[in-house]
Amino acid sequence: MKYFLSLLLYRILTFLLLPFLLLALLIRSKNSPQYRQRLFERLGFLPRSLRKNGIVVHAASVGEVIALKNFIDKLIITYTDLPITITTFTPTGSAQVKKLFQDKVQHCYLPIDSIFCSWLFLHKLQPKTMVFMETELWPNLIAQCAQKKIKLLLVNGRLSISSVRSYKKFNWLFTATIRHFDQILTQSNIDREHFLKLGAKTQQCHSSGNLKFDISVNESVLTKQAELESFVQGKRQIWVVASTHQGDEKIILSSFKQLLDENPELLLVIVPRHPERFDDVAQLCLTQGFTMSRRSDKTTVNPRTKIWLLDTLGELLPTCALATVVTMGGSFSNITGHNPLEPALFKKPIVVGADMSSFLEVMQQLVNAKGIVQLPNNQNIEEQLYINIKKILQDEQLQLTLGNNAYQVVQENQGASDHSILTLQKLMNA
Repeated sequence: MKYFLSLLLYRILTFLLLPFLLLALLIRSKNSPQYRQRLFERLGFLPRSLRKNGIVVHAASVGEVIALKNFIDKLIITYTDLPITITTFTPTGSAQVKKLFQDKVQHCYLPIDSIFCSWLFLHKLQPKTMVFMETELWPNLIAQCAQKKIKLLLVNGRLSISSVRSYKKFNWLFTATIRHFDQILTQSNIDREHFLKLGAKTQQCHSSGNLKFDISVNESVLTKQAELESFVQGKRQIWVVASTHQGDEKIILSSFKQLLDENPELLLVIVPRHPERFDDVAQLCLTQGFTMSRRSDKTTVNPRTKIWLLDTLGELLPTCALATVVTMGGSFSNITGHNPLEPALFKKPIVVGADMSSFLEVMQQLVNAKGIVQLPNNQNIEEQLYINIKKILQDEQLQLTLGNNAYQVVQENQGASDHSILTLQKLMNA
């Protein structure tokens, strides 16, 4: 009874908040115009061309789409007779789906979690199974799936202890939501324990490994790598700083100025996480007096260019291949870090800030294997970053050791995609 009352309250609130949620999307579209496109999909009105009675996989944004690539590729091969629909919630995630899978899958936005929006969504697609990822818990949509006997699978499940505390404040709603899943596959035993603490049943919850380890270099990545290399003139050491957020660039540029005093040919490649920040980051670099090229201009990066701004989508992985050393953005504040496994795939030395709490298990394995450098949590972050990047740039053996150790961690932990596909097949055949 408590769950039904909580769900009813949630449905009332999401219905009342619907105009404000749409307004928030429109406000965000001021900096990112894509957010005001395809608004009808946000309400559950999907394109007529979408086929029904297939499998729906939800990947919130770019990182999730990339992490699910191997799983989705296997899904396409396994279920050739069923439509595979990939949903996202961000325009960048949408662009990544189209880039990686083209016409091999269907794509649309996942609607706002309001009862009428999700009803329209499910009425149109009528999926046999819905696959969610990590902490994507949509109480209304999941409840409607359960009511319609649609199989529910959560893959790559992840719950921090702070998330457990937050969800427990609304346990009448979220415990029942979690129990609607037929199977929950978690990244680690720690995550499994956290789901159990939140109310998941022992028999529905299993640790299967992290899908983010299941990355590989294909022909498309190699082609893009060669294209990027062709733009850089001369043989230079390259420092790639990936997935930066507000505030990261100031720290990076401060350290970079010191590095240039000793290594004037060093090239800094900055890859902002969000497209709406491209112009701001470009202006910051120019204001601080750096010569800069933008990837979108498709101009050659000559020896006088100090910074190359990657203001494009879907090129981070091949960009890592160009690097002498890689730093992951989002790890210097409360963003909680970004996936360090992509540079590890290319055997690159990796340096991160103190806050990588979204990747605790991955970090523990990389640290134990001496495959990553994590900066201490103190006030001298620019100086610490400068010292560690300088040390790596000056020591080729250290570069090789860090890179090879990180790559070994990736190789030893692959296989979560296969486990997830097998679990899905059992659900489909049940």
